[in-house]
Amino acid sequence: MTFYTRIDPDSRAALAAVTTLMPDDLWAPDPAVRRAAGEAMLAAMPPAPPHPAVQWIDRMIPGQPGHPDIPVRVYRPSAGSGPHPAVLVIHGGGMWGGSLASEHPQATALCAALEAVVVSVGYRLAPEHPHPAPVTDCYGALCWLAAHAADLGADPQRLAVYGGSAGGGLALGTALRARDHGGPTLALVMALYPMIDPRHDTPSSREFENLGPIWDRGKNIEAWGWYLAGQEADPYAAPVHATSLHGLPPVFIDVGELDLFRDEDIAFAQRLMAAGVPAELHVYPGAFHASEHLAPDAALSRRIVDTRMTALRRALKVQAAPPQELSPEVVS
Repeated sequence: MTFYTRIDPDSRAALAAVTTLMPDDLWAPDPAVRRAAGEAMLAAMPPAPPHPAVQWIDRMIPGQPGHPDIPVRVYRPSAGSGPHPAVLVIHGGGMWGGSLASEHPQATALCAALEAVVVSVGYRLAPEHPHPAPVTDCYGALCWLAAHAADLGADPQRLAVYGGSAGGGLALGTALRARDHGGPTLALVMALYPMIDPRHDTPSSREFENLGPIWDRGKNIEAWGWYLAGQEADPYAAPVHATSLHGLPPVFIDVGELDLFRDEDIAFAQRLMAAGVPAELHVYPGAFHASEHLAPDAALSRRIVDTRMTALRRALKVQAAPPQELSPEVVS
C-alpha cells in the first residue's frame, strides 16, 4: 500500500481538494516568501463572522528580561465574569511560519467551547530568530498570563498550554522551563503531534518522504536546521533531550499513524509515563500530519477533536457542553 491509500478515505478526498488551493510559493526556498504565500492564502478565504460568545484584542506584552515585547491576541468569553480557565495557545508552522492570524479560528473555538480566557502568542520565528527566541517568547507569554490572571478574569489554578506540531514542541519546551524556573503551575500540556526530535532517525521519520504539501522528512530537516542554526539542541528546543521528565504537569499527546512525528511522540509519551507523569497518548490510524485541519468534516477528524476537548474539560474542570467544532487551519 502507498502512503495515500493508507489515509482515511474521507480525509484523503479532502486532502486532494485542499491541495489544489495551495499556492506554489508555499514551499519556496525563502521562508519570507512562504509566509507571504500563506498569508495570501488566508486572506483569500472568506472571513469568519465574529463569534457571539468571544471578544478578542491584540496587544503587546513585556518579553523576558533582555528580550523584546511579545505580540499576543487575548480572547475572553463574552458572558460571565469568571474566573475562567485559561489556555496559552502556541501556533504551529515548523518554527518558521504561522501567526496570530493563522491560529485565530482555533483560539476562537477554544475560547467559546471552554468558556476560557485564551492567549495566543506571536513568538519570533526562525531562521531570523532561531532558538532560544521562540520558546523564550512562549514562556514569557505564559508568565504574563499567570501574573495577570485576575485582571483577565482567569483562574491561574486552571491553566493549560496548547500547541500543535512546532507549537506542540514549544508547549513541551515551555512546560520544561516552567518546571525548571519555579512556575507557573500548569493543569495540562496539550501537545498535538509535537515536533520534538531533531535527530531524524526514527522509523517514521525515515518512512515519510516526498509527501507534497504534507509535512515530511525533507521539510522537517530543513525546519530544524533553521531553528537550531548550528546550535546543539537543548531540552527547551528539543524536549527529547531532557535527561529527566519528573515534575512535569499532566501531558496529552496525539499523533497520526501516518505522521513522521509518530515514533518520537510515542517514545516521549512512554518516557513521561516511566517518570510518573500522568500522560494520555492517542495514535489515530489513517491520520496524517494535521489531517484534522485539512479534512475537518471527516468522521476521524471529529473524533480527534472531541477527544481533545474532553481532555481539556477534564483538566480545566469545565462542565461538558454540546459538541463544538474547531475551525480548520493549516499547520506544520
